[in-house]
Amino acid sequence: MSFRSLSAQTWLQRGRWIAVLALFVGASVHAANTPTFALQAQRQLERARDAARRLDYTGIVMHQQGPQSDNYRITHQDDTTEGMVRMEPLEGPPRHMLQQGRQLTWYLTQERIVVHDEPTGTRGFPALSFISSRELLAHYRPRSLTPDRVAGRQAEVLQLQPVDGLRYGYRLWFDAATGLLLRAQSISETGQVVAQTSFSQLSVWPAGGGKFRWREPDVRGWKTEYAVKGKTDLSGWSFRLPEGFSRIAALRRNTGTPHSAEEGSRELVQIVCSDGLAGMSIFIEPWSEARSAQPVQRGAVNMLGKRLGGFWLTIVGETPMAALRQVADSIEFTAPPNK
Repeated sequence: MSFRSLSAQTWLQRGRWIAVLALFVGASVHAANTPTFALQAQRQLERARDAARRLDYTGIVMHQQGPQSDNYRITHQDDTTEGMVRMEPLEGPPRHMLQQGRQLTWYLTQERIVVHDEPTGTRGFPALSFISSRELLAHYRPRSLTPDRVAGRQAEVLQLQPVDGLRYGYRLWFDAATGLLLRAQSISETGQVVAQTSFSQLSVWPAGGGKFRWREPDVRGWKTEYAVKGKTDLSGWSFRLPEGFSRIAALRRNTGTPHSAEEGSRELVQIVCSDGLAGMSIFIEPWSEARSAQPVQRGAVNMLGKRLGGFWLTIVGETPMAALRQVADSIEFTAPPNK
């Protein structure tokens, strides 16, 4: 799924509610996996993607990652031009995120910090990131499940079973009236629900209704930080992704942002990859003895570290550990000439 984490080391502790940018899948089968149904599944996924872009909506979302859960309010305004998405966690210190086109800003009220970030090219719940639903379904077997209800709305349910062991399965609930994604579950290799994101309340309007008004906080006297320092040159680096995954973005990031005051700041490279549902990031930074190669798992998120010469690599993904190991084992670096 999609990662907007700001650093490999702080992602699991600080940005776990942002993991909501992700997507997810298994229950009683209602329809067979036929070519005709595969086409219907493609259209259902495309309808959901379009609904997340063209509708205005606001609601409360609960995100569960393993034993932990977070609640946040999301507000979306039609993004056929610039559009607007606002996310506000309902627990912990007051803070919120606002995205308008290519501008992504974090407002940390308690710390009085404004953080300017950059979208990675992936899209968070309830949006879908895939470019081609047909190519996506080359790696998942779709099945229709018994209709259900989510947030008081009638829902159609689609199961996506992976064709290999390098991605999770997903169970997706779509609003029968609008097509909007209402709930998404990640299903592990053993059939366990390891992550879930779901609306608990939702109001939807046609685009352009002018329902939402938002005014930027008075940030005079606040500290300004920049999470992204620009694109990065990956010359000399090579790695092999699981089939169906592709590189989405490569950015130079400052670590510790947005809570970096006590940690200092250092630069690393983030390579964002996705198959349209599952997300993976490769972080590259100078090696230090403080790093640990011990694998970490939290809900649907796995993390693996590896030393390569003078570099430390951290591979984080909402995928089975086998996918991360395949990437980690394939990474090579050959210093470009004159560098």
